[in-house]
Amino acid sequence: MANIAFLGTGLLGGALAEAASKRGDSVTAWNRSMDKVLALAQFGVKAAATPADAVRGADRVHMVLKDDAVVDEMIEMARPGFSTNVILIDHTTTLPALTAERAERMREAGIKYLHCPVFMGPPAARNAQGSMMVSGPGALFESVKTDLAKMTGRLEYLGERTDLAAAKKLMGNAMIIGLVAVMADVLTLAQASDVDAEEAIGVLGMLDMNAMVAGRGVNMAKGNFKPSFELTMAGKDVRLMLETCGERPMAVLPAVAARMEQLIAAGHGADDASVLGIDALGRS
Repeated sequence: MANIAFLGTGLLGGALAEAASKRGDSVTAWNRSMDKVLALAQFGVKAAATPADAVRGADRVHMVLKDDAVVDEMIEMARPGFSTNVILIDHTTTLPALTAERAERMREAGIKYLHCPVFMGPPAARNAQGSMMVSGPGALFESVKTDLAKMTGRLEYLGERTDLAAAKKLMGNAMIIGLVAVMADVLTLAQASDVDAEEAIGVLGMLDMNAMVAGRGVNMAKGNFKPSFELTMAGKDVRLMLETCGERPMAVLPAVAARMEQLIAAGHGADDASVLGIDALGRS
């Protein structure tokens, strides 16, 4: 049984703390809104009055916080309670540059720190599903690998580059948010076309998203824009979508149409529609 602490018990942090306690760990937690910590008492999670109280005696401190500023604030507030060999496990989605700076500050201060962002919602966290990425010292990762593996369905160690998990977390979230935005536009199309919303979402089940990523996505990354769906034809289709929706608010397709027009004007009309990614290649 490990003695662990959680700083931040919102939807995700609370679910992770609950799961840890159910696995038999001794869990103490702190959150600005105390009611969120007290709600975990039914699962055996102990509430602490301050961050320093929460981490006192803990082998690991898991942080699931709002942003970089709050992470830095919580580390300073908790620091008086850190044990000599405590390991900070930071699950917060953060800016890569600030994550690297934080990791260096922790190294200089002799504090063990790993950045471990996740792709999981509360239900997945409660059931050790989803994915967790880890960036930081390899020896440190090895020391907690078994414990972290209990928290997730897939554990990926990305190496010692301390900001890499932060960068890849933003990439994954960009895909999630982008997909949500496109689905919003699909529903707008459905509304404008007098098609049931659930029926419209069902159309997406006919598409193999994984194959698109493995095919067109990889070609985009390589700069291979050999056409299978020419940009001019894709642009025409987007114009049809916009005309169908009329004055209804849309999330992303108007911006896509504008970018397509720019690329067609620049001579890319005969390239594949994936040429939308051309400016992301070969730049630092």
